[in-house]
Amino acid sequence: MKFVTYLLSFSWSFFIALFAIPSIVYVAHLKNILDQPNQRTVHVSLTPRLGGLGVFAGFMSALTIFGDLNNGVQQLLAGCIILFFGGLKDDLVSISAFKKFFMQVLATGVVMFMADIRISSFQGIFNIHELPIGLSYAFTFFAIVGITNAINLIDGLDGLAGTMVTIIVATFGFFFWASHYSGFSNYAGVAVCLIGGLLGFLRYNFYKARIFMGDTGSLVCGFIVSVLAIQFIEMRYVPSSPSVALGILFVPLFDTIRVSVIRVLKGLSPFAPDKNHIHHRILAMGFSQVTTVLILALLNILVTAFVFYFSYWGNLNLLLCLLGFSLVLSFVLGQNTTKATTTPTV
Repeated sequence: MKFVTYLLSFSWSFFIALFAIPSIVYVAHLKNILDQPNQRTVHVSLTPRLGGLGVFAGFMSALTIFGDLNNGVQQLLAGCIILFFGGLKDDLVSISAFKKFFMQVLATGVVMFMADIRISSFQGIFNIHELPIGLSYAFTFFAIVGITNAINLIDGLDGLAGTMVTIIVATFGFFFWASHYSGFSNYAGVAVCLIGGLLGFLRYNFYKARIFMGDTGSLVCGFIVSVLAIQFIEMRYVPSSPSVALGILFVPLFDTIRVSVIRVLKGLSPFAPDKNHIHHRILAMGFSQVTTVLILALLNILVTAFVFYFSYWGNLNLLLCLLGFSLVLSFVLGQNTTKATTTPTV
């Protein structure tokens, strides 16, 4: 994709989402397809949660019209379609966790086995290089499902998931564009198409949101992010690319791992709902929703800049830095929260 194609892709995706979402909001209110406020949510008013429809429409149409569908992008789109319909059904009538997981297994299988998108090497982490094929598939499955759900779980405040995904995808997209590597550069077009749809959606999603992303959007976005992360690692354009990828994904991964550990230490299921997510902790310090989103966006940008600037340190040293910072941040969140809450959340 050249500059004009990028511009057309972004504009198409942006305006499709921008003009589609008001109609989605109208129909959702007309048909009473609304998210009910309860103890699990931060919002207090009836709000549609079908924003992912607009994002998906913009992204899918732009990529199929202007994009290069080679090198696994076609299979990525197939996986997105699977998760889109699974997320849509969940937003409309709710489905079991097992069915959502099964959808993720199908989507992951499509990109792994039909496009051979997988993590093939640890690139020297713990002195491990090329992975046996079975371990490669297993680790890739864990990575895709884990990242997909991490993005899904961060969708807890107005504008948060859309902002985080935009930052993450823009970062990966920049490296795909800068590399000019055959087999990877067309993923910059994937990033551009998704960013356009997300920015069109965010026009209506910032506080106070007129519409939420819902599983329709968050599962698709998480899946795309996971594939971009794997392709970024496999491209090896940046030194220590596995650790750099973890830094780019820092906020959603840190939040998911942290809340899971806290739940297990309390004797609960790691999937049990609570209000220990990082955005709830920052809100409990007295910050507004808008400020909380900005704090988390800045945090992710700073960690990304750190791991990129010091990528020459090597994977293990960067991993230790990320681990150390995570422990410090967990301590700060625990010490400065005005109250601990155990009320369920999304």
